[in-house]
Amino acid sequence: MQNPFGNGNNDDNNNNNNDNNDPRNLIPIPPNFATVVNKKTGQIRIAKVGLSFTALFFQFLVPVFRSDWYNFFCMLGVEVIAGMGLSMYYQQPFNVTWTLAEYALGFLWLFIYNMMYFKHLFKLGYVPADQRSKELLVNAHYLKDDGDDSQD
Repeated sequence: MQNPFGNGNNDDNNNNNNDNNDPRNLIPIPPNFATVVNKKTGQIRIAKVGLSFTALFFQFLVPVFRSDWYNFFCMLGVEVIAGMGLSMYYQQPFNVTWTLAEYALGFLWLFIYNMMYFKHLFKLGYVPADQRSKELLVNAHYLKDDGDDSQD
């Protein structure tokens, strides 16, 4: 398949000689996306590294789209607490302050949601699938560099 993203993965030879377990052979991945794999289950997750504009517009629904229930409940809890706090401070109805808190926190989620997502995946046992993903995650400070650059 010709890679439309131009990141050097133009593997047009899709015969049985390729390693079918290599995540890089599945689909072409944009240069700002990282691939992580769970060594126990073999599940592969691909997500963007950097700003999350979907989190800006859809707030706590983004974790639902990704089946990331831990971060869904964290984000929902923060938004409810912020809405309740604003409701008590301004003495306005909760539905008014909820909307205000949701829009304000949308900018927070823009900057930190993708990091929250990857850090939770690392706690679940996911590791970078390839060297490019590892370098991308280390450069974005989502993953600590362990100093071991050798890949088996």
